[in-house]
Amino acid sequence: MNPPILAPEYFMSLEDIKKTSQTKMDQSIAAFKNNLTKIRTGRANPAILDTIQVDYYGSFVPLSQVANVSLIDSRTISVQPWEKGMGAKIEKAIRESDLGLNPASMGDIIRVPMPPMSEERRKEMTKLVRTEGENAKISVRNLRRDANEAVKKLVKDKLASEDEQKRSEAEVQKVTDKHIAEIDQLVAGKEQEIMAV
Repeated sequence: MNPPILAPEYFMSLEDIKKTSQTKMDQSIAAFKNNLTKIRTGRANPAILDTIQVDYYGSFVPLSQVANVSLIDSRTISVQPWEKGMGAKIEKAIRESDLGLNPASMGDIIRVPMPPMSEERRKEMTKLVRTEGENAKISVRNLRRDANEAVKKLVKDKLASEDEQKRSEAEVQKVTDKHIAEIDQLVAGKEQEIMAV
């Protein structure tokens, strides 16, 4: 019979706990930044088409795998299919997406003009940005809680002192505050971008 495998937290030191929580918080920020690129502003941004899947010989693949996506100007995205027959499928995929875009084929290139956003639409987008920001903050706070619980477990198992626990919790709080401030900055920046006409 095999010996029981100990859970990884038994091998974690206070330093490991801090590093792990820092890394996971950094990942939360990266995911949040990725989500922000998908939220439409008045300007054209090729990343807005990253979520579009195109039917490619019976399987759905990301648009970037069947076409070159670039900017023509600040309000127009150009999509250039790599194969002749893909134009109509790409156009259909963009039109049917929930992005509210209306692509127009011009020879080998598909032009995707970004319609100007109404004031109401801008406010909706701003709300969406704030919601995403709040979700990112919740994620960071949950990681803080997990780190503090892991430290408490070390103290309970007599692998760390209460002084070390207080110091560790203060350091984790500093890292948390730094990440929350970064999320607030990103939200403010995106809101400005959306409200700029």
